[in-house]
Amino acid sequence: MNDDVKPSPLARAGMYVLAALLGAIYGAVATIGHRQSVTVGDVVVPWGLVLALAGVLALLVGIRLVAGGRWVAAAAAAGVIGMVALLTLPGPGGSVLVAGDIVGTVWAVGPALIAVLVVAWPELPQRRATSAADA
Repeated sequence: MNDDVKPSPLARAGMYVLAALLGAIYGAVATIGHRQSVTVGDVVVPWGLVLALAGVLALLVGIRLVAGGRWVAAAAAAGVIGMVALLTLPGPGGSVLVAGDIVGTVWAVGPALIAVLVVAWPELPQRRATSAADA
């Protein structure tokens, strides 16, 4: 965000709520799809897990870059992590979406690790705009 224009407290609260909602929606969709895999020869490639983790990274980095701050990215991360945690619990019939194998463990822990990296990453210095006269 531009430092000259500060959003109102209501606008900031709306950004946090929207980011958390986007994170929760993505967390639900990715949790359902993280188990997809393809077998190539004797090797099982968990492409659903790879895409789900890449999507978490893209979502959080994108929100941090567009919204301009750690707190909005942290709200989105809370949405993703909260939904993954909720969908890790067994359903009413005892069925689970996140199994207790290596793929499920990586999916249960991976979004939190990605969130820590994205939120804790230091701010990059702003580059000064140059004009043709400066060159």
